[in-house]
Amino acid sequence: MLIAAAGVASRRIRGGRVSVNGRVVTRLGERAHPERDRVRVDGRPLPRAARPLYYLVHKPRGVVTTTDDPQARRTVLDLLPPARQRLFPVGRLDVASEGLVLLTNAGRVAQALLHPSFQVPRVYRVSVDGSVDADAMRRLCSGIELDGVLTARCELRLLERDPQRTRVEVQLGEGRRRQIRRMFESVGHPVRRLLRVRFGPLRLGGLRPGEWRRLRPDEVEAVERMAGEAQRQAGPAGRPAQEGGSASDSQSRGRRKSS
Repeated sequence: MLIAAAGVASRRIRGGRVSVNGRVVTRLGERAHPERDRVRVDGRPLPRAARPLYYLVHKPRGVVTTTDDPQARRTVLDLLPPARQRLFPVGRLDVASEGLVLLTNAGRVAQALLHPSFQVPRVYRVSVDGSVDADAMRRLCSGIELDGVLTARCELRLLERDPQRTRVEVQLGEGRRRQIRRMFESVGHPVRRLLRVRFGPLRLGGLRPGEWRRLRPDEVEAVERMAGEAQRQAGPAGRPAQEGGSASDSQSRGRRKSS
């Protein structure tokens, strides 16, 4: 596991106050085995933290990506047995969207992956009304103004097109509120269906709506490695942010439209 994911503050790691098996570590990406390695902070043993857990869920339509809902709607945690519900989602999918959601109890890993300075690739299969022409595709790829801020450039791959419907694969590095829906609405093509098929190194694969599984060891390693890289990029002043957060969060991720 990442040492930072075990509850050790980044400033303590950088300050040389943390050791693993007697060796001082100063890199945020350092790893330690929760059972075998001896981790000390300021010479004192680190309390045994809860084991990091990671689950991949295929969120169906109509399910909200929160830990609870004031409207009593079904949440992604309701898809798991009660014993596994002390988790939280990494980022969000709106209630009408579906697909891959990562659940974990590793708060520092989640915060690192959602930090605005580190853009985790997200891939979606999107079906929209009408035939999206080449000009609209170029505008979408180059950036669309949302709330006075241009979206980051994205990658689009045409899957199917006829006069009634267009299917595309969209890859984004940011996660602003209802971003894909708003982008396509702005060029006159409302979204019919939105399915997230990839988040960083994780792929939805053959998981059906409502199904879930634990991450494989190689997937856990890939996620934690990516989180370590995100923490290094954020730097000592970096502050994690929630995907789909406030307007100020969104503005920090996009490109302001020049006046």
